[in-house]
Amino acid sequence: MKLRHARAIAVFGIAVFALTGARGSHGGGCDNSSSGSTSGGSGSHSDNDNDSNASSGGSLPGGGGSADKAARDVTIDKCAYDAATKKLTAKITVKNDGALDYDYSVTMKFTGSGATPATAVKTGIAVTAGASVSTELTTPYPGTGDGSEYTKCEVTRAGRI
Repeated sequence: MKLRHARAIAVFGIAVFALTGARGSHGGGCDNSSSGSTSGGSGSHSDNDNDSNASSGGSLPGGGGSADKAARDVTIDKCAYDAATKKLTAKITVKNDGALDYDYSVTMKFTGSGATPATAVKTGIAVTAGASVSTELTTPYPGTGDGSEYTKCEVTRAGRI
């Protein structure tokens, strides 16, 4: 083998190593610095970057999967006791920044000092790609007072269905 062939093979080997081996054994696409996850073998990559929506009067659960992304799509606009209907209500906005239409399911928990925790669930909240939908979750008021003991509401579960 001639010296120039050996040099060419060495340069080619270094180039291949630089392009593939320097990243480790993770291949192309997602690497260790990504906080996303690959979903169920479909070949898609979920990029869970820090574009979370702030929520007024509530909090969002932690995590790193698609449920966390769905929870970050939910903004709590208002939580209150409705004396006319005797229900605890949460007005929310669901924003779908994705490229696909989704139906959302949201679970809210109402709590407060001395209050019996109450839960409201709403499923089938249809949000088209790039749009927002405002909706209301309600649950019967379990107390006998004026509802003032309920001072906090939070998203405890959210999902795309």
